[in-house]
Amino acid sequence: MKPKTLSDIAKELNLSPSTVSRALNNHPDINQNTKELVNNLAREIGFMPNPIARSLRKNSTSTIGVIVPEIKHDFFASAISGIEEIAYHSGYTIIVCQSNESYEREVINTKALINHRVAGMIVSISQATQNGEHFNELIRRGIPLIFFDRVCRDVNAGKVIIDDKKSAYNAVSYLIDKGYKRIAHFAGPETLEICSLRQSGYFEACRDANLGLGESLIFYGGLHENDGYASMEKILKENIHIDSIFAVNDPVAVGAFQKIREAGLKIPDDIGIIGFSNNNITNLVDPPLTTVNQPSFEMGKKAAEMLLGIINNPGGKNEPVTQILDAELIIRRSA
Repeated sequence: MKPKTLSDIAKELNLSPSTVSRALNNHPDINQNTKELVNNLAREIGFMPNPIARSLRKNSTSTIGVIVPEIKHDFFASAISGIEEIAYHSGYTIIVCQSNESYEREVINTKALINHRVAGMIVSISQATQNGEHFNELIRRGIPLIFFDRVCRDVNAGKVIIDDKKSAYNAVSYLIDKGYKRIAHFAGPETLEICSLRQSGYFEACRDANLGLGESLIFYGGLHENDGYASMEKILKENIHIDSIFAVNDPVAVGAFQKIREAGLKIPDDIGIIGFSNNNITNLVDPPLTTVNQPSFEMGKKAAEMLLGIINNPGGKNEPVTQILDAELIIRRSA
């Protein structure tokens, strides 16, 4: 059966299509009786508004585009929930895309969301992204953009972040206070700013404690469990002496955790370990993992609030703002 249209309602009630449209949208110029007639008939015939047609007329939708590196990561899943919470109560829906840590896929996702005429976008970039030109295209088109956690410094847009360097410094300082001296850093991609900031915090804490570790105990990799596993495997194979690990994130810490246990070593007696993010699994491993708590849900909420503030103020200046949220060290039994 052919879907019923707005014109069908107008013909049935002997009204103009524009009057029907305004009645369905609760326009104040339409009297209450007409609104009730239109809405009752719409329900009877199963009329559903066409959001694509509406977006073509308005050149935008009540949809927010979200791009994250991966949905399976607890941090991003929680941030998406925060975004959706604010969007829902503001009458918006969200479309979520994942880049799978691919710059090329991130570009494709951005173009697809532009074509969907999203009202704005919230993004955390992939670990491979070094060029923000596709995001600058959003700004040229007047599409509001907010970054969270992982940001593009060459794009003039609002940001929601934590102080990654300070958080890393505090985590490594805690290890030092507990008596650890040979602290390895399982680092992420050098091109990703959050990784370089966390590495900088590691260096500064070691320097302030006169440990003099330098580059010798930094092991570069990606941001997944297998990267932490591989770094720990290298340490054991080459008989490199360490007594603790500061990992760039929780998945890397969990990968190292697995290899340490396989080698018959005890945590924290033989090797202490600290992660970063406070993923759900950190409280389930044995012993539970000491980690930096990133307020992911709050980051998502704040990013959505900032974006909607821009969307709802189209004539304003809307200068980009950076919001820095607090992060805390969650002390458990792995260090």
